Amino acid sequence: MPRGTRLCSSSEIPEAGRLVVDVGPRTVGLFRLDGSLYAYENVCPHQGGPVCQGALLPRVVENLNDSGAAVGFAFHSSQRHVVCPWHGYEFDIRTGRHAGCAAIRLRSFPVTEAEGEVLVEIP
Repeated sequence: MPRGTRLCSSSEIPEAGRLVVDVGPRTVGLFRLDGSLYAYENVCPHQGGPVCQGALLPRVVENLNDSGAAVGFAFHSSQRHVVCPWHGYEFDIRTGRHAGCAAIRLRSFPVTEAEGEVLVEIP
């Protein structure tokens, strides 16, 4: 039997969608990408902002020419980021890692989906 606290029904979190819910004293951001679920505490490690409520964007990559000079930017459509609304820190939704420094990351929680329900394990 799946363990955890019920967050929502599966239908409440569509593909490429997000749901932010209060679970006791914590707020949890729930994301669905390519059918997989990801759950993070809604606290930016930078200064505590509501990171899970920020914009959802494809990763921005800098295009370089053969000599290594920057020639513009492009969106990397297979990588999705959530951007903290306070100071713009970006985090990969699949890993919770900061876009520029892998040591900075969101606090994740195990999340499961069973029988039309989404459950999260929060210590």
